[in-house]
Amino acid sequence: MRAKLLSLATAVPEHELRTEEVMVEATKIFGGRQADFDRMMPVYANTGINMRYSACSYDWFREEQGWQERSEAFVTGASRIFGEVSVRALEQAGLEASDIDTIVMISSTGIATPTIEARVMSELGFRDDVNRVPVFGLGCAGGVAGLSLAARLAAAQPDSNVLVVVIELCSLTFRRDVMTKSNIIATALFGDGAAAAVLSSRGKYAYGEIEFIGEHTWPNTIDVMGWRMDNIGFSAIFSRSIPDLALRDLATAATDDIKVLVSPGSVTAS
Repeated sequence: MRAKLLSLATAVPEHELRTEEVMVEATKIFGGRQADFDRMMPVYANTGINMRYSACSYDWFREEQGWQERSEAFVTGASRIFGEVSVRALEQAGLEASDIDTIVMISSTGIATPTIEARVMSELGFRDDVNRVPVFGLGCAGGVAGLSLAARLAAAQPDSNVLVVVIELCSLTFRRDVMTKSNIIATALFGDGAAAAVLSSRGKYAYGEIEFIGEHTWPNTIDVMGWRMDNIGFSAIFSRSIPDLALRDLATAATDDIKVLVSPGSVTAS
């Protein structure tokens, strides 16, 4: 039995980060403090990004922020955007919050206990007995891995409805005090947003069926991408080997290990 993708929705927070404005702010913060900053400035223009969105305004980033402030901003921002994106996904699927049997919540940019879905589920109308599956630490693969997990849960429980919500507030990891190239790259790339989907083994699908699912983990790659954590918060880790890893190993994982075959009208999560 295959899971069907009934809906797919997105949402972004209210604050806009235009690239030309970000360049001005970054120059004020890093200029004269980071030895390679002038040489790296073209990174901002070369990203191809005109505008990103943020849970916080520029004034927030101009102040020193520690774990407490970052955590409070994450809970506030993630709770708000969870409500927006889940409502949109439910409306597309023609369902009420009370129709959802399982919520899969994915994030790697903040920590909250109780987790975000638990904080907002009552006011949004979800049942008290809904299954909660919060997942932290999947990083950039979180969206597709979360979709994969939700599809397996939907297929394993016939006639159930599974809502998967992915929220990343990457801007909250910005560090004024870290002069690494990885941190500067992060300020040029990262933004905030959320996506949600409803999956079920019943009903008429809108976007297709999840036909093939697989995961692959490479050994000795812990330091390729991730977060370094200290008493202030997260700090980005980007290795120069990322492009080589993608070019050399991704195709093999998809073709040899997972044996993915995509047919018309299908959605593949791996």
